[in-house]
Amino acid sequence: MIQRSSTARTLVGAMLLIAGLASIASAQPTEFSVTHLSLEGVVDPFVADYLREGIEGAGDADAVLLTIDTPGGLDSSMREILKAIQSSTVPVLCYVSPEGARAASAGAFILMACHVAAMAPATNVGASTPVGIGGVTLSEKIEQDAAATIRALAEQRGRNVDLAARFVTESKSITAQEALNGDIIDLIARSDRELLTAVDGRSVEVADGATQTLRTAEAAIQDVDMTPGVSFLHDLFDPNLAFIFFWLGLAMIVLELIVPGHIFSGTIGTILLLTSIASFGLLPVRLIGIALLVASVVFFVVELNMPGLGIWSAAGIASLVLGGLFLFDPSGGVRVSPFAIAPVAAFMALFFGFVVAKALAMRHLPPAQGPGAVVGREGLVLPGGLNPEGVVRVAAEEWKAASASGPIPEGSKIRVTRLDGLVLTVEPLEPEHAPTGGALPARGGNT
Repeated sequence: MIQRSSTARTLVGAMLLIAGLASIASAQPTEFSVTHLSLEGVVDPFVADYLREGIEGAGDADAVLLTIDTPGGLDSSMREILKAIQSSTVPVLCYVSPEGARAASAGAFILMACHVAAMAPATNVGASTPVGIGGVTLSEKIEQDAAATIRALAEQRGRNVDLAARFVTESKSITAQEALNGDIIDLIARSDRELLTAVDGRSVEVADGATQTLRTAEAAIQDVDMTPGVSFLHDLFDPNLAFIFFWLGLAMIVLELIVPGHIFSGTIGTILLLTSIASFGLLPVRLIGIALLVASVVFFVVELNMPGLGIWSAAGIASLVLGGLFLFDPSGGVRVSPFAIAPVAAFMALFFGFVVAKALAMRHLPPAQGPGAVVGREGLVLPGGLNPEGVVRVAAEEWKAASASGPIPEGSKIRVTRLDGLVLTVEPLEPEHAPTGGALPARGGNT
C-alpha cells in the first residue's frame, strides 16, 4: 500500500509539473509584434508628430501598421510623415481602412511611400492636386513639384508611376480594385489580420538598404494612440466643426456689434472664428461657401431691422444651408454632414429670431442705472439741507447732491438736472426756498 501510494504521488506530481510548464509557455508573449498607428482626419502638425514619433519608436516591432482615412491636409505635415516612413528601419504597412475610407490628397502620397500598400474594399485613393483657400488650384510650379514627388515615391516602391502622377495632374481618384489592377497597391484585404497574414513572408527593403522578411501572420498588434490633449487639438480640424465654428463665431461677433457690452460673446466668437479659419487652411474650402455663410448672417440682421413676413429670415436659412453644402470641394472627399447643417440652421433661426431680437428690444429700454435712471427724477432734500451741498433722496436711494441755484432747505422737493459721477445737480421744484415756519437752525447748533 505504501509503495502504490508513493508511485501515485509521483505520477500526480509529474502531471502537475507538465501542466504548469504548459501554462507558462502559453502565457509567454508571441515572438512577433506589430505597432498599430492611425491616420484619421486631416493631416495636420499634431497627427504628423504622432505618426513620426510612433514610427521612430517602433524599433523593437517587426512592422508598423498604419491605417489611413484622410481627406488630406498640410503639405508640410505630409512631408514630415513621408520622411519618417522613408527613413524607417522597420517596414511600414499602409492600409486604407475601414470600408468607405479614403486616402485623398496627402493620404495618397503617404500610401505611395509605404513599403506595403493595401486597401479595404469600397475605399478610394487619389485626388491629390494641391489647392489653396477658395479651392483654387495652386501655381503650375507647385503642381509639378507635387507630381514629381508622387512619381518618385511610386518609382521607389515599384508602383505605377504614370497613374500615380495623374492623382496630381488630373485630380484622378480610383477605387481599391482599380488601384490593385493599376499596380498602385499590393493587395486588397478585408481586415487588419487578413492583411498581416497575406504579407507574411514578403521581403521589403528598408531605409538602411537591408532586406527584411515580414513575420506578421501571428504577430500581436499593439495599438499606439494619440494622447488625449493632442487628440482633442487634432479633432478641432474637422469639416463639420469648421463649419459650425465659422458661422457661430460670426453670429456672436455680430451680437457684440449690435448689442454692445457683451464682451464675453465677442471674445468667444473671435476665438471660434480664428479656429475655423485655421481649419480652412488645412481643408479644400471654397469661397462661394464662405460668401454664402456671411450672406446668411447679413440676411438675419436685415430681418431684425425690417421685421415683416420673414423673407429675410428665409433667405438667411437658405444661404446657411447652401453655404454648408458648398463650403468644401467634394472632390477631395471633404464635406459638411447634413446632420450638422440642419441643427445649426434651426438653432440660428431661433437665435436671431428670439435671443438677438430680445437683446435689441432691451437696448431701447431705459437704463437701470446711470444718468438716464435719475436725471429728470424728483426727490426730497434730507435733514441738513443743501448749502449748497448735502444729501437728497431720489428713487428710494440717498445721493450726494449740490444745488445749482443756492441753498435749499431740508424737506424741499427737488428735480435732478445732472449726474456727475455719484453727485447729483438739483434744482428746487418751488420758487420759494424758505419754509413757512421760519428758518431752521443749523445742523448741530444750539437752540
